[in-house]
Amino acid sequence: MNFRGLRRVPPLAIGLALPSAAVLAGLFFAGRVDLATALAAAAAILVLLAIGVTPFVLSLTRVQAAIDGFGPAAEAAAETAASRRVGHLGRSAAALWQSALRLNRGWRERSQRAETALAGAEAVFAAVPDPLILIDRQRRIVRANPAAAEFVGIVPEASDLAASLRNPVVLTAADAVLGGATARIVDFTLSVPVERVMRARIARVEDAALGGAAAILTLHDITALKAAEQMRADFVANAGHELKTPLATLVGFIETLLGAAHDDGVARDRFLGIMRGEAGRMSRLVDDLLSLSRIELNEHVAPKSQVEIAPLIEQVADVLELRASERGTSLELSLPDDLPSVLGDEDELAQVFQNLIDNAIKYGRPKTTVTVAADCPSTNSGTGGHFVRIAVSDQGEGIPGEHLPRLTERFYRVDNARSRELGGTGLGLAIVKHILNRHRGRLEISSALGVGSTFTVWLQMAGAERLETVIEP
Repeated sequence: MNFRGLRRVPPLAIGLALPSAAVLAGLFFAGRVDLATALAAAAAILVLLAIGVTPFVLSLTRVQAAIDGFGPAAEAAAETAASRRVGHLGRSAAALWQSALRLNRGWRERSQRAETALAGAEAVFAAVPDPLILIDRQRRIVRANPAAAEFVGIVPEASDLAASLRNPVVLTAADAVLGGATARIVDFTLSVPVERVMRARIARVEDAALGGAAAILTLHDITALKAAEQMRADFVANAGHELKTPLATLVGFIETLLGAAHDDGVARDRFLGIMRGEAGRMSRLVDDLLSLSRIELNEHVAPKSQVEIAPLIEQVADVLELRASERGTSLELSLPDDLPSVLGDEDELAQVFQNLIDNAIKYGRPKTTVTVAADCPSTNSGTGGHFVRIAVSDQGEGIPGEHLPRLTERFYRVDNARSRELGGTGLGLAIVKHILNRHRGRLEISSALGVGSTFTVWLQMAGAERLETVIEP
């Protein structure tokens, strides 16, 4: 027995009987019926209405109890159990129950879609590699993804953005966007723990959501991009400077030959010799620039061919023998008969040793010895003998220690005047570095003032397990 439903029957019956009671009261006061008849009629109407509405009230009570049992997000099993509790209903109540079922299914589907979309959005928000920070209209942090927490530390939500990013440029841009401005993009520099150049983009969130977020702040680390831009600018400036000097010399001598020295045979021959040297210098510079560009283009692809390193070094030494003899320099090779092959590109490795041996001849003292020695050390910082080591040593003046880390930079020279006098382009060691980067090898430089310098190349042995080596720029 559903006593909760029965308690609702009298109030409902009385409510329905009120119009009839009003009619009977009117008839009584009009003298059409006596009091006993009016009361008897009213009682009869009330009883009949109570009997009539009882099944309807009980059915509605069951429907209400069933709806309360499963709610808008109930599963199908709970829905079926509720249907069994309702049992047989009247037509109206049954129709109401079916409507409630359809409404529940609709809400359940919408709820599932919303939960799926929210979970997907949360997963994307957390997986974005760039820091994302949501701020409200008071510039307080509402949400931050893991990348932002890693970037600016643990972000205390509901704290002012200034507590995490104390950069006036970013804060001014955020205030402008929150004040109604369009999206702002600003660059700024962070000095700790290491200097980094960052790009911040602040955009409005039109519909207030996600905890009251009014704007989204994204941060991008553009340190490498800025460094590349600076390197390109420096490269163009240096290349332009290196080409401008011989061009100016050529233009000056041409004008002299066209003018005052037009009929001076001795001056003409001397000037033409200088012009040929300057033209050769420009040609070497252009060749080195093209070579460096080509090497950098393929630097990410490691060569897989096997190269017999000993015959290659002997061939390079034969080519440079004449140049060495002009300075009275002797080339001494110490190459074991069992020196293994290496992984590499034969032409590029020939360029490496040609640059190194040529530099040793140029910068070594006249009538000294340039030594090229190779071996396979048993240990090398944990490489376990997987590398072949080739050392090119000269007996020159040596290089001050402060210059050693920068020798492989483009156009870097310890002595500009001497380097140009000897025909150097300032790109030889940069080419060596990038070739060795491609070969996953490395270059070591050591020098002692007054004694000489040694340039040591490490190359991966063919057939051995490939070991990646980080090359310092």
